[in-house]
Amino acid sequence: MGDTVNNEGARKKSFFRGLKAEFAKIIWPSKETVMKQTVAVVSAAVALGLIIAILDLIIGFGLSSILGLR
Repeated sequence: MGDTVNNEGARKKSFFRGLKAEFAKIIWPSKETVMKQTVAVVSAAVALGLIIAILDLIIGFGLSSILGLR
């Protein structure tokens, strides 16, 4: 059989060079942007939770009155 060349070390080095180059291209958001987006996500989650809770109460009340459970 033929001899094989072990170029695993070269592949690792080029992978990490490419990784470092890609990380240099990242534009990280500012602290203010992160805070605004966090507040938006938390408030949207709370609002959605309240909507689901209200709908659950309405549907539960409707079903219990239809089925005569109360």
